[in-house]
Amino acid sequence: MPSRRKKSTPKKSARKKATKRSQKRSKKKAATKRFGIMAFFMAPFRIIGWATRNMRGWIKWPVRVGASLAFIGLTVLAVGMIFYAGLARTYDLKEVTTMPARTEILDRHGNLLRNTKGQEIGFLHGKNRHLVSFGDVSPYFIDALIAREDGRFREHGAIDLRGIARAIMRAVTRGKKEGASTLTMQLSRNSYALKTRRETIITGLHRKFLEIAIAFRIESNFEKDEIIEHYMNRIFWGGSIMGIGSASRTYFQKPASELTLSESALLAGIIRAPNAFSPFRDLEKAKRERDTVLGRMEKYGFIDAATAEKAKAEPLDVPTSAERLIQGSYALDSIRRDLERILEEENIKDGGLIIHTTLDPNIQRVAQESIETRLSQVERTPGYAHQKRRNFRGGTPDYLQGASVVIDNKTGGVLAIVGGRNADESQFNRALQSRRPVASIFKPFIFLAAFDHGLKPNEAISDARIRSGEISGAPRNWSPNNSDKNYYRTIPASRALIESRNTSTIRVGNRAGLAKVIEVARLAGFDPERIEPVPSSFLGSWGATVEQVASAYTIFPNGGVRYRPYYIQSIEDRQGNVLFKNGPLPYRAAESDPSWDVTRILEDVNRRGTGRGIRTKYGFTKPSAGKTGTSGNYHDAWYAGFTSDLTCAVWVGLDRPAKIVHGGDGARLAIPIWSDIIKAADRLPSYQSKAVTPRRAEVVVDDHPAAIPRALPVNDEPLRALPVR
Repeated sequence: MPSRRKKSTPKKSARKKATKRSQKRSKKKAATKRFGIMAFFMAPFRIIGWATRNMRGWIKWPVRVGASLAFIGLTVLAVGMIFYAGLARTYDLKEVTTMPARTEILDRHGNLLRNTKGQEIGFLHGKNRHLVSFGDVSPYFIDALIAREDGRFREHGAIDLRGIARAIMRAVTRGKKEGASTLTMQLSRNSYALKTRRETIITGLHRKFLEIAIAFRIESNFEKDEIIEHYMNRIFWGGSIMGIGSASRTYFQKPASELTLSESALLAGIIRAPNAFSPFRDLEKAKRERDTVLGRMEKYGFIDAATAEKAKAEPLDVPTSAERLIQGSYALDSIRRDLERILEEENIKDGGLIIHTTLDPNIQRVAQESIETRLSQVERTPGYAHQKRRNFRGGTPDYLQGASVVIDNKTGGVLAIVGGRNADESQFNRALQSRRPVASIFKPFIFLAAFDHGLKPNEAISDARIRSGEISGAPRNWSPNNSDKNYYRTIPASRALIESRNTSTIRVGNRAGLAKVIEVARLAGFDPERIEPVPSSFLGSWGATVEQVASAYTIFPNGGVRYRPYYIQSIEDRQGNVLFKNGPLPYRAAESDPSWDVTRILEDVNRRGTGRGIRTKYGFTKPSAGKTGTSGNYHDAWYAGFTSDLTCAVWVGLDRPAKIVHGGDGARLAIPIWSDIIKAADRLPSYQSKAVTPRRAEVVVDDHPAAIPRALPVNDEPLRALPVR
């Protein structure tokens, strides 16, 4: 059957015709649009052609070509400017002012921490940069910097067209490459790390255009002095030195505000190659750079010729390698340890913080100097058998060491801490890390436990030899000696403590009970895990740190109240925002009456007992109290004592326990250091000694029970990280 074609209906035929007409119209519109766009872009060239139509042929075409190329160039420039202006806006201008810097450690007076040489050492973590403001920099350096890097800085904007033209001219005529970057352009490059190590022509041009665009933004948002300030703090001066603050301290050991004209010119001169021109490496090269800068300062009118010549003749006082050696600090180590308990590790390493501490620079200096002076005297003792520090030639030191901690009784703030004779020769902080047998300095806490258990200071106690089986928990034949080998039938409990008698002290401890004594020690701040539950612990056979001893002794001048020790008062960021705030955190460690009883007895120790040399030999006659301690065979010499305001603990010994010297007890070795420290502190208005104990009628049984809690945890580790409420 033959196929039949389907005839189109009139309606379908009409729709097809309409579709074709629509397509033709669309094509026509598209062609018109393309023509319009082309006409738009061609219009300038048509205008150029119309404007040059009457020119002669040999002039017309060169003009048309030149004008056309100029138009194309200007168009590309305008598009590029719009593009890079938009790209520049994606960069946060806060980066210009945000610079990693070292964390600054300030003493209690708000000054940077210094060592005994007077060098500023109060810096931790972060980059070796110390931020300074525009007003804290010598005007000489600011002028020298401008003369060296951008002589017309205050006359031009983000770019220096004259400088660019000069650089191009010299490149063309002399083949000499010369930079034309302004200070603002350099600041933009340094703030955002725009320059890469390996640049092609294309990437180099892209970086330069972006640098210029950001420079325009910087000029629009910052004053000229602000631009100079941010630039100065970013300059690299060789090694790890960043910024004028660090450079001034490193090269001339002075703040940037004190730089002379000659010093300023030298620092400005070595910027372009600080490692090559460093005065530490080649002083003559550094001087040549200085003289070049002085010449430029004269050229730009900052100084006259006579002043320039005078500065060139000025000798440069550059420190020697020995003088540049920054002495370590046990105090700084203690701050770092406390800081690690407070902030997260990444926050610490970033640096840029300002830490206000409790340290008193005057007491800290005397403590360090006294330990060195007094122990050097011991080393000169005839027949002294150990390594002497003056003979130390490196490695692990084996000479006599000392440590000391001074605490403010009313706050717990640590005023001074010394962990050894020299932190450069040994970083081991004996004040915090070494746990040495506490010996007789623990005896006051035994009596405190017994007084709280009902014993009276004037009550008679047997001082005879310890009998077999008399002391519960002791070995059968355990019978410690008294140091003077004398024994009494009975003596008052107070005399047993004043004379530091072993046999009567053991009986006092046995009466209170070992568990009670350990609990008193725990509340005073000692680590109970270190105290073995055996009677020998009554004689201080276990170890504690110097800091623990000093802090524990503060309960006596405080009537039983202990303030946990701390070093950091507050932490701020560079904007002044307080990140952490610290302060006194007290709790009642012992009852008031028994605490004052022990305190009065310890005053008698300094009047007529083992501490009497403080008054008779070392000349500190104001009220004080304390206790000596000496471990077996003179391995450790201790003294822990206090005035109304301060408590200080001192330890002397060898790192590898050995007999120091014959007769080297706490009274002979530790008390001289304690006396030096306390006498120096007493000359300061804040710490002048007054009566240590109140009259009995003035004793308060419970000091503000609502303000001084009894149930606070006494483990100092978590307490350090708690802000004051």
